[in-house]
Amino acid sequence: MDLLGNDFPYSTGALVGKHALVCGASKGIGAATAKMLAKAGASVTVCARNGEALIDLCEELAELGDGEHSSLILDLEDTSAIEDGVQLLLEERGPVHVLINNAGGPPGGPLLGNSVHDFEAPFKRHLHAAHTLTQLLVPSMIEEGYGRIIQIISTSVKEPIPNIGLSNTLRGAMASWAKSLSRELAPCITINNVLPGFTNTGRLESLASSIHQRTGKSIEDVHEGWMSQVPIERLIDPLETASAITFLALPASGGIRGVSLAVDGGRLRSI
Repeated sequence: MDLLGNDFPYSTGALVGKHALVCGASKGIGAATAKMLAKAGASVTVCARNGEALIDLCEELAELGDGEHSSLILDLEDTSAIEDGVQLLLEERGPVHVLINNAGGPPGGPLLGNSVHDFEAPFKRHLHAAHTLTQLLVPSMIEEGYGRIIQIISTSVKEPIPNIGLSNTLRGAMASWAKSLSRELAPCITINNVLPGFTNTGRLESLASSIHQRTGKSIEDVHEGWMSQVPIERLIDPLETASAITFLALPASGGIRGVSLAVDGGRLRSI
């Protein structure tokens, strides 16, 4: 499977003329999404705190698509920095048609082990940042007659995952926020969520290490326990998740609004 090569699932011109802002793009699903959007023809602005990683990523994007790609160094926990950075982006690059809200998840552990202060930074990085970005970008989406807002969150929206209670709480808030907005946004704008399952990223390895340290289970046993829940019996490739995200960004997806789409290999038991 070569989702950026011969098996690329969408027309390379599907998003020509569209400008996408991808948050948390320095690695993992965010980076994969930026690549898939570039391959579909979009001009992509990648956003993260790691400037060096963004420069390298922009070089890759230039090889994948003919859009104009750029980077934006931004701390999503700093609301003022978001406001200033996005205003400058709009002045220099013009309207943003596709917003990908994505950020690193909080550490794992039992929910009762968290103090109320532990909620502050993750909520700023996710919910507060997503809301601020949406408020800033929606006016130009309306002017352009086109908007796609997509959150990369988690299957815990539907079934809470043990030992990541803070993340479960946060992701649920994000999903409810997006569903509420789906009833308020202009008709030309859609908002949807993508729910990654067990995906081959550094985040998953971090969670496996956390479980190992807390329980003494080997990393191999942790992985086997996860895979026993997944009918396809493997981890999801980040590009597979990015493919679903890109579909929701296309003009053809305009009838899909307010949904939470799982890319989890069939792990969820709920309908």
